Amino acid sequence: MDQNDPSHLNPAAGYSAINAEPRVRAEDLARFVEDVFRRIGTDDATAKAATRVMMHGSRLGVDSHGVRLLPHYVREIDGNCINKGPQPRFTQSRPGSGVLDGDNGHGALVASVAMDHAIALAREAGIGAVAIQRSNHFGAAGAYPMQAIEAGMIGLSTCNSDSFVHLFGSRRPFHGTNPFAIGAPVPGQRPWLLDFATSSIPANRIMLYRSLGVGVPPDTSVDSEGKPTTDSQRATGLLPLGGSLFGFKGAGLGGLAEVLSAALTGMRASIDLPAWDSVGTPRELGQFVLAIDPEAFVPRAVYDGIMINYLAALRGMEPAEGAEPPMAPGDREWRIETERAAKGIPVDPATFAAFAALGERFGLTPPKAIPGQA
Repeated sequence: MDQNDPSHLNPAAGYSAINAEPRVRAEDLARFVEDVFRRIGTDDATAKAATRVMMHGSRLGVDSHGVRLLPHYVREIDGNCINKGPQPRFTQSRPGSGVLDGDNGHGALVASVAMDHAIALAREAGIGAVAIQRSNHFGAAGAYPMQAIEAGMIGLSTCNSDSFVHLFGSRRPFHGTNPFAIGAPVPGQRPWLLDFATSSIPANRIMLYRSLGVGVPPDTSVDSEGKPTTDSQRATGLLPLGGSLFGFKGAGLGGLAEVLSAALTGMRASIDLPAWDSVGTPRELGQFVLAIDPEAFVPRAVYDGIMINYLAALRGMEPAEGAEPPMAPGDREWRIETERAAKGIPVDPATFAAFAALGERFGLTPPKAIPGQA
């Protein structure tokens, strides 16, 4: 692949590393990731939560937030950003709401604890909202609504992050990629799951494309002067969702993430956060999760029937000439999950090399490519 090869820019494939080689068995990846966390000294809960969330990304094709994050997390732990054995605690709790102090733990652990509490609150009050303080990068946002879905509830998660996204028409970055993920259960089917950055693409995807030696999609990225570029080596920032023409919509959604993750938690806005690769002190991020019990509003049968009929109608829409059939949020991810369960998970070259270095450092055997795919 090269910077001018557009074959990886297929929206149906999710702009991911879906075609990258080599591929590795999911269980081998998960075992190695969890072992690295244990060898570096994290507690068991952190190792399991971080592995679960990274594997969610890698299994579903959200490769920018999958196992390629492991070297970054190791650097953060080495740099005293992440507490290896945190004790998250709730500093406020009311019917339907709570505030969680994450004790600077790994974001995957902290957000998982928060969503479990939100689910418990929703069982009592119908809605459970938890504002998270003093957390760290929580990885793939879609992993947390999945917790609510497994409890039969609708789930939402969001966070802000350090400035990397230019406002509509701005020369310098202001918001972070500030993702939202929303999921809803559907009886007898895989869930409706929407996971998106409010930037044009996630920042980690630029790094993934650099590793693959390919360009970024048009109208997504800018260089150091705020000028559009498709060169992943020159891209230093992102446009908001909607690009150069309609980016005011993405910028507005990015602002909503600031309201929920900074103003509502008492933590810092994106413009005041240290860079995501800075080390030495905890980043103390704010995050927000929500769980909704459908049965607090309508009988379960009513909710289920509407979701089934809605999705059947959506998927039954006739595609335009030359277009792919319409998909519901999550359909692409479930298809990729099935494909990767059978063929293995692709690992980009930089991550494969990083695994080798981590294996040498911690006395572990890195995951090997599936025979015939090295």
